[in-house]
Amino acid sequence: MKYAGIVKQSFVDYPGKIAAVLFTRGCNFRCPFCHNGHLLTKIKKPEEERTDIEKVLDFLRERKGFLDAVVLSGGEPTLNEGLPEDLLCIKEMGYLVKIDTNGSNLHMLEKLVEEKLVDYVAMDVKAPLQYKKYLQASGRLSPGEFFNVKNSINFLNSSDVKVEFRTTVVPVLHDFEDIIEIASHLEGAEVYSLQQFRPEHALNPLYRTVVPYSREEMQAMADGCASFVKKVNLLNM
Repeated sequence: MKYAGIVKQSFVDYPGKIAAVLFTRGCNFRCPFCHNGHLLTKIKKPEEERTDIEKVLDFLRERKGFLDAVVLSGGEPTLNEGLPEDLLCIKEMGYLVKIDTNGSNLHMLEKLVEEKLVDYVAMDVKAPLQYKKYLQASGRLSPGEFFNVKNSINFLNSSDVKVEFRTTVVPVLHDFEDIIEIASHLEGAEVYSLQQFRPEHALNPLYRTVVPYSREEMQAMADGCASFVKKVNLLNM
């Protein structure tokens, strides 16, 4: 695989660990609030990508003993057929692996978990599990992808891998009741993170004028979710 970029050191992307972050290009969703719009589409010439896996592995060999983990983000990493092979190489070097996903590629997610190629999965849950609401939040969504999202939640909640569900809370998409409804779909989950919306780089220009919820409003939502999940985090506050 080739990667759109790498953050060589992060203290926040893998909780409690020092991690490198790899970004993949291409996504099947078009979330209007997305702040990584430059990674949504594949470029026409793969050689124009910045970093191939061999360069990544060379870097990871050099940083062995300093870095603890590697995080795959995007874009949507699970769209890449070469992902398992790359993760196997990274795991064989002794690194922990975390993947950020929208949960729409259930088959790939099952493969990564069942073959122990990931240690941590962070899955974005865009909206309550109603097709129309999810379509609005994801920007583009087939019925099959929606089916996969729902089943990915169930699969991850019953797996042995460390899992974090998270929702970017956007005032024009989510109210208090929506967030509580999402939490009810995740009942029993270890961690649910509510992420503050950042309007300045939103994919849809109309969203760049949306005022995010206040910290107090976000905390009230977190408190409302606490009866469904074991831990609620507030991110980017």
